[in-house]
Amino acid sequence: MKTLEEVLYPEIAPLRSGRLQVSPLHSIYWETCGHASGIPALFLHGGPGAGISPKSRRFFDPSRYHVVLFDQRGSGQSTPLGETRENTTDLLIEDIERLREMLGVERWLVFGGSWGSTLSLAYAQAHPERCLGLILRGIWLVSDEEIDWWLHGVRYFFPREWEAFAGHIPEAERGDLLGAYSRRMESDDPAVYGPAARAWSRYEGSCLHLLPSPATADAFTEDAVALGVGRLEAHYFRHKAFLTPNQLLQRMDRIRHLPGFIVHGRYDVICPVRYAHALADTWPGVELSIEPDAGHSSYEPGIAAALVNATDRFARHGRFA
Repeated sequence: MKTLEEVLYPEIAPLRSGRLQVSPLHSIYWETCGHASGIPALFLHGGPGAGISPKSRRFFDPSRYHVVLFDQRGSGQSTPLGETRENTTDLLIEDIERLREMLGVERWLVFGGSWGSTLSLAYAQAHPERCLGLILRGIWLVSDEEIDWWLHGVRYFFPREWEAFAGHIPEAERGDLLGAYSRRMESDDPAVYGPAARAWSRYEGSCLHLLPSPATADAFTEDAVALGVGRLEAHYFRHKAFLTPNQLLQRMDRIRHLPGFIVHGRYDVICPVRYAHALADTWPGVELSIEPDAGHSSYEPGIAAALVNATDRFARHGRFA
């Protein structure tokens, strides 16, 4: 098996970068990379709240793609970090359209993993005429059972990590972990929301990989990550991503004609693989790749290799099958 560095394209600097004021409160950071005349592609990061990184650019052949990446509201280099006000799925979709229009993109390939897969589907269903196709990883459909699994079910695979997560909350409040965390995240006091965000984010970072990755768990406790991930994930979980029940599956008729590729880790405990199958069952012609030796992270070599293979195939043929 190749290493991650062997799988990804070489490091690349942005062609352009800037900030887009999308509301009086929110300013989003954006960048482009690759070939200015290449196939337009949009990269949507996970979380919510995780933000992009230099590695995010490396799933695409820079000689063939013109990639647009941005930090969603409250995430990464966008400001204010961790802000939940004026932060909904519909507003993120509006931001994507503002960015597309500003950059003069007519249509693009939409690429997103985890929460990014959720937002990719919601965006494509709202604006199918703007999409060339979709590459999705780590499917999250925002059902009640998926949210309950994240809050409680992961303990069957990562018991100590879950105990640390639940242990941040006093025992009397543990019957409603989401409510207890949400109350703390919504506080205006950094001494209250900061530790809660770090406990939440560390829990997620500890469970991303098939094999333990202490460095990832540590990175998820840094404020630049934790405040976005902790506060925004609790916010979006509490509001069920501002979607109606089963919305993403019910609206698949709007995008079934688009070419699609889904990759999912067989041992993904953050977003269990059954939901990738549920999505594929509604999408005739989509290619579903289940990686046998991977968890949730896009930076596990098997998942990264499948994603790079998908972008390469789309660049050659305009489809995946």
